[in-house]
Amino acid sequence: MKAAIGKSPGLAVVLVGQRRDSKPYINIKLRACDEVGIATMVEELPESCTESELLDVVSRFNEDPSVHGIIVQLPLPQHLDEEKIMTVVSPEKDVDGFHPLNMGNLALRGRQPFFIPCAPKGCIELLLRFGVQISGKRSVVIGRSKIVGLPTALLLQRHHATVSTVHSFTKNPEQITSQADVIVSDVGIPNLVRGNWLKPGSVVIDMGTNLVKDTSSRHGFRVTGDVCYEEAIKVVSAITPVPGGVGPVTISMLLSNTLDSAKRAFRFT
Repeated sequence: MKAAIGKSPGLAVVLVGQRRDSKPYINIKLRACDEVGIATMVEELPESCTESELLDVVSRFNEDPSVHGIIVQLPLPQHLDEEKIMTVVSPEKDVDGFHPLNMGNLALRGRQPFFIPCAPKGCIELLLRFGVQISGKRSVVIGRSKIVGLPTALLLQRHHATVSTVHSFTKNPEQITSQADVIVSDVGIPNLVRGNWLKPGSVVIDMGTNLVKDTSSRHGFRVTGDVCYEEAIKVVSAITPVPGGVGPVTISMLLSNTLDSAKRAFRFT
């Protein structure tokens, strides 16, 4: 794009407060953007900022033609209305895919959202790249969050999978997961999914990211997923590791969404 038209995509990141877990993740995104040539702008607001101050920042980025993607890093402090803020982000710059218009279009057959949320998009991309058949296969999504679980279930349906959702009210979840050809988990409970929950030869996408105490680690903790990897690896045909599995692919999907937005803005094909 730079060589052809002398323009680059631009990504704006809005960070409220000083959450310990948000800063490293933002830095990973910024480094990835730098590697591929996406310009970045970061607006940091104090934890005590008002809703109108945050809305002003988002509105400014909405109007800025050099910005093609806007991320408001979640979660926000409790005094801010997350739903309201996400609705103010322009659907055409909502590279996280969380705007109600984008989520609604994802749910409706025949409609196309401007953007698909990055983690679910990465999940499907992994399955497609590794030649895993989705159409007609039984798929189970563990968790129903608006960021991962719900859009992943919708996306699997778009690819003609037979989809079940397992959540905290589900009775005997292992009976459902053990029938599945594809299992996607994102609930934030370490080692929830044991080997006996899994069908032999199935494919597992573990999107859980959990910090577990580990005195042998330099940091005093290690990162683990929702799936007991040591047990699962003996049963399944493929599984994503944690860390280093879905995470990097999710970042790639953010870059892809930002580039797609810039292509639309510049009418570049």
